[in-house]
Amino acid sequence: MLPSATLSTFLIPILFISISISISIFIFITPPTNAAAVPRFREAPKFYNSASCPSLSPSPSDPNAIHVAMTLDAAYLRGSIAAILSVLQHSSCPENIAFHFVSSSSPDLRSTLSSTFPYLHFQIHPFDSSSAAGLISTSIRAALDCPLNYARNYLADLLPSSLTKIVYLDSDLVLVDDIAKLAATPLPNSAVLAAPEYCNANFTSYFTPTFWSNPSLSLTFANRRPCYFNTGVMVIDLRRWRHGGYTTKIVEWMELQKRIRIYELGSLPPFLLVFAGNIAPVDHRWNQHGLGGDNFRGLCRDLHPGPVSLLHWSGKGKPWARLDANRPCPLDALWAPYDLLRTPYILES
Repeated sequence: MLPSATLSTFLIPILFISISISISIFIFITPPTNAAAVPRFREAPKFYNSASCPSLSPSPSDPNAIHVAMTLDAAYLRGSIAAILSVLQHSSCPENIAFHFVSSSSPDLRSTLSSTFPYLHFQIHPFDSSSAAGLISTSIRAALDCPLNYARNYLADLLPSSLTKIVYLDSDLVLVDDIAKLAATPLPNSAVLAAPEYCNANFTSYFTPTFWSNPSLSLTFANRRPCYFNTGVMVIDLRRWRHGGYTTKIVEWMELQKRIRIYELGSLPPFLLVFAGNIAPVDHRWNQHGLGGDNFRGLCRDLHPGPVSLLHWSGKGKPWARLDANRPCPLDALWAPYDLLRTPYILES
């Protein structure tokens, strides 16, 4: 048996080595603290059209292409990359999809997209965040107050005037079905947008008592059957949006919110005020939302009953953050296969 002094002398270097190794691994796997830092991603495979697809040149203005609009920034880029991959992987005509990214962030995002998806048809549309920043009221979660969350209000102005119809998608979702089915959603009776509705939700909870106690405000929903809908998945007729001046209508409600607090939840209530009760229906399978839990704790949630075409981690908990923290929810395993984040070589080896 070794003497105590000898044993201490023997263990100290081992302890030092163990601590050094632990610190090194921690440095490698911790996400960058600089919010503007752009992570690196593996190159995605190229996806080809099936034989039945029409031959198109999906330029950003080709009306025959499927046009997908998303916001893009460094903070949610990992989610955006996964969403793009899921759209392409499950599409029967991936070469006929044109992506429109609205961004106010680093120019590095363009090179990141090009290197990750060398064959992607896309255009980045700059968004001046100051146009929304002055209208944002503090909400129940700080992440909801990012000006880019409000870029969907201005899509009709930001995208090419030749575009007539788009599918808008959030960055915290993945598709497991062909987006062409969603894009083909009809918009009858002058409907401006289509989305899954949830009429069993407590609609009154989305607005303050001040709103409901003021007849001039609450009568907004007169002769309408307003239902909650999630704005993370929408099919939008841009022509009708422009013709009806709906950006102005949304902005007017945001301006009122700055004077009288009529809601608490970020960018959703103005959409409900303008559109609830007047939208085209979409099957619930196209927005299995709420997988990020509530806006306070982000607890794990199960899927809603029924089939699934789109998984949406709306709420506080994001799958990539929970996976990195080694505290994933069971359904986060369904997001992981679409994660293209490039891990450090030392960990891969």
